[in-house]
Amino acid sequence: MLELTEKQRAALSLRASTDFYYFCRWMFLNRRGYQWLRSPHHKILCDALEKVFYGETKRLIINIPPRYSKTEIAVINFMAWALGRVPDAEFIHTSYSARLAANNAWQTRELVQHPAFLESFPNFGLKDDSKARDEWRTKDGGIVYAVGAGGAITGYGAGKHRTGFGGAIIIDDPHKADEARSDVMRQNVIEWFQNTLESRKNSPETPIILIMQRLHEDDLSGWLLKGGNGEEWEHICLPAITDEGEALWEAKHPIDELKRMEQASPYNFAGQYMQRPAPAEGGIFKPDQIAVIDDLPAGEIKWCRGWDLASTVDGDWTAGGKIGRLPDGRFVIADMVRLRDGPDKRDAAIRNTASFDGRSVKISIPQDPGQAGKTQVIYLTRELAGYNVKSSPESGDKITRAEPLGSQVNIGNVMMLRGEWNASLINEMRMFPNGSNDDQIDALSRAFSEVMVPRRSFFG
Repeated sequence: MLELTEKQRAALSLRASTDFYYFCRWMFLNRRGYQWLRSPHHKILCDALEKVFYGETKRLIINIPPRYSKTEIAVINFMAWALGRVPDAEFIHTSYSARLAANNAWQTRELVQHPAFLESFPNFGLKDDSKARDEWRTKDGGIVYAVGAGGAITGYGAGKHRTGFGGAIIIDDPHKADEARSDVMRQNVIEWFQNTLESRKNSPETPIILIMQRLHEDDLSGWLLKGGNGEEWEHICLPAITDEGEALWEAKHPIDELKRMEQASPYNFAGQYMQRPAPAEGGIFKPDQIAVIDDLPAGEIKWCRGWDLASTVDGDWTAGGKIGRLPDGRFVIADMVRLRDGPDKRDAAIRNTASFDGRSVKISIPQDPGQAGKTQVIYLTRELAGYNVKSSPESGDKITRAEPLGSQVNIGNVMMLRGEWNASLINEMRMFPNGSNDDQIDALSRAFSEVMVPRRSFFG
């Protein structure tokens, strides 16, 4: 701990009260007893948050790797500093876990009672009865309320009806990492944001801050950046490896360590550390390894077209992918049919595609659980009379089903016939499993599992 005179401490405390970046440094020194091991991205975070405080930014998204000081700076320190400046400010803070949100609120409460904080803000004080971890108030009418994503916020609001800063909604990692691949869980968070959290603004001017690691193309951050709630968002994106190929925080993760992490888990690293929900070269699939050819190789090819059937017409696609196995053990993707239509047009497309492929191409269709799935399979099999049709329930998750094909793609053992459909398939491969669509992957994974069976039984 630095030895400072009373006059020096007074000067530094005063500076901390007006400069947020300096406040973070000053409080770290006083609370921990040693200087903060800073990185340039910390200053970027602080500058962006100061703009929120001064009204220059109303909607802010910060994408940053985990454990890069985001919670300490954007939640705990920012709420404390803002309350020191404006002690009647009203905050709602949320995270994927109610316990985490409450813990952040409690750490903020402890910070505003620290002697160094009170040196900077001598008139600040808490209400005597403010002892709850998830809700506490200042003597001037300010409040910090913490809630988990999906929780009730009845009776609470953020911000003030006035000119100048009056509080904010601060969202820190709204998605739990191991649930972000679930369409249902992601949509639950988005709907909660739309239907509950946004309505808690006491004024249209109340800022909203979202700070998170990217987990999926359509996580809350991605949805908002694509115009999900109709507002424009200031976006600060801080990948762990900069565009210049350097480590964002060398003291935390040197570049060699980051490269090792990327190699070990490419698609997790792409989202959580690079803020791209899939690695540039692909994760489970590395489509740059696929050779695009203009003509099919000579020799007998064992073909199968697998189908992935959409249950709706306004989101999912029906896809039919045709893949073949060559005598030398290589594979070729020869065609992809993709459509968004109702059952009648969909079934007609399946029939017409079978007619175009010919009877030498095996057809594999999924059987959904329940009686409706069995009925659909019986109907389609009858419609495809004369063709070699196989049906089966899906087994395992999408990643498990896709990995056998992915492993062949990644070693350069899969070719692709040139066609207009190539681009959308390659893009889906790059994003899988974190992209919006995976119908083409599902269809090809199904077909691939069929062409991998022993040759004698392929047409059995």
